[in-house]
Amino acid sequence: MKSWQSALIGPDVSLREALEIIDSAGSQLAVVVDEHRRLLGTVSDGDARRALLSGLGMDDRVCRVMHAGATVVTSSSTPHEIQATMRRTGRHQLPIVDADGIVIGLALISDYLTAARRDNWVVIMAGGLGSRLQELTRDTPKPMLKVGSRPLLETIIRSYAEQGFHRFYLAVNYKAEQIEQHFGDGSALGVDIRYVREEKRMGTAGALSLLPERPASPFIVTNADLLTKENFGLLIDQHAEAGVHTTMAVRQYEMQVPFGVVNVREGHIHSIEEKPVQRFVVSAGIYVLSPEVLDLVPTGSFFDMPALFDLVLRSGMKARAHQIDGYWLDIGRLPDFERANSEFHNIFN
Repeated sequence: MKSWQSALIGPDVSLREALEIIDSAGSQLAVVVDEHRRLLGTVSDGDARRALLSGLGMDDRVCRVMHAGATVVTSSSTPHEIQATMRRTGRHQLPIVDADGIVIGLALISDYLTAARRDNWVVIMAGGLGSRLQELTRDTPKPMLKVGSRPLLETIIRSYAEQGFHRFYLAVNYKAEQIEQHFGDGSALGVDIRYVREEKRMGTAGALSLLPERPASPFIVTNADLLTKENFGLLIDQHAEAGVHTTMAVRQYEMQVPFGVVNVREGHIHSIEEKPVQRFVVSAGIYVLSPEVLDLVPTGSFFDMPALFDLVLRSGMKARAHQIDGYWLDIGRLPDFERANSEFHNIFN
C-alpha cells in the first residue's frame, strides 16, 4: 500500500477519528502505534462496529478497542508468504514490521491479486500418446481431455497465466491439430502461445532442441498432465537465488508393501515388519532450466529429462531440488483422471 502512513493512529485517538481515518485511507484497518511508530495493535471497521454494539461511544479512546495481538508480517516476508498468512488467518490487511516491531508498511490483499508480469518462458511437453488412459485418448490427445469444465492443458496454462507468465511454447505431436485449433496464438487467454512440432517422439526433454531461439533467462519445463497449485514464481525466484543451473520439483511418494517383510540373515529370521511403508523422493514433472543447459540437449533425438539431469551433474553443473508440499496430481492413469474430475471444482474453482 503506497499511502500506508495515512492508516497510522495513536492510542489516544477517539473511535470516531479512527473510523474517519479508516474511511479516508481506504484500508479497512487502522494501525495503532506509539510515538516511535512501534506497533501497539490494529482496529478494523468490524472491531469498531462491535465496540459500538457493546456500549462504547464514539468518543472513547481507540486503545479500548484495538486488537493488541495483531497478526503481522515482516520486512523479509516474500509475497508468497504474505499471501499464505492472509489465507491462513482470513485477514486482508496485515501490518509490515521490521525486527524492532516498527511499522514500515501495510500489506493489502488487493496488492497481491494482480501478479507481476513474468517474461520467463513456460515450455509444456504436450506431445505424448497418453496410452495408459486407454480408450479416452483414442481420438483425443491427453492434454485435451476435459477435467472439470475445460481441457486439462487449458487449466495448466491458466494457472501459469494467473501468476504473471505470458509466453508459452507447446511441444506437440499426437493429434497436434486439436491442441493448435483450441488455443491458437493464445490471445483468447491473454497469453502468447507458440508451437514446437515433434515429427517423432522425442521424450520429455528432446523437444527442447527444437526451440527456435535461446531464452534470455531461466525457463520452466513441465509435463502436460499435471494439476498443481504450486507457486511457479517462487520456483523461478529460488532457482535464481540459489545460483544453480537446473531445478527439479520433487515430492514425497509413499508405497506400502502388501506383505510382511522378513529380514533373513544366513538362513535365520532376525525380524518381521508387517506391511511397511517405504518413502521416496520422486520427480514432480516440473523443472527450471538456465539457458546454458540447452547446450546439453542433443539435436533432434529422443531424450528424457532424467538423462539431461545426469548430464548436468556429470558436467559439473549445479542442480537443486524444490519440494512441493501442496496439491499435485499426475493424471497418468484412469483412477487419477477420475480423481481429478471429482476434485476439480473444489481445487480450481
